[in-house]
Amino acid sequence: MRYNNKNIVLGELIGLKVRIIDSLDRRQKGIVGNIIDETKNTLIMETTEGKRSFIKRISRFRFYTPEGSFEVEGREIDFRPDERIEKAIKYYKRRKE
Repeated sequence: MRYNNKNIVLGELIGLKVRIIDSLDRRQKGIVGNIIDETKNTLIMETTEGKRSFIKRISRFRFYTPEGSFEVEGREIDFRPDERIEKAIKYYKRRKE
């Protein structure tokens, strides 16, 4: 899949590099890792400190892909991976290309 600023909220996130650029939990700000799994409410990342879980809804993420980097609010991806295309379409429509 070729990612862009619109379809990043619909695509597969496992395997992407990600940085937490803001979070209600200030200790998580700036953490970088690769997504190794995902649930409805969390992203599970492999970081330099090991495997860690982060709540989607309270964070803002920057995803890095071969096409560039894209900022995503956690609420835009706060769905089960298999339901994301159906439920995140409202966010897809609002995002700029």
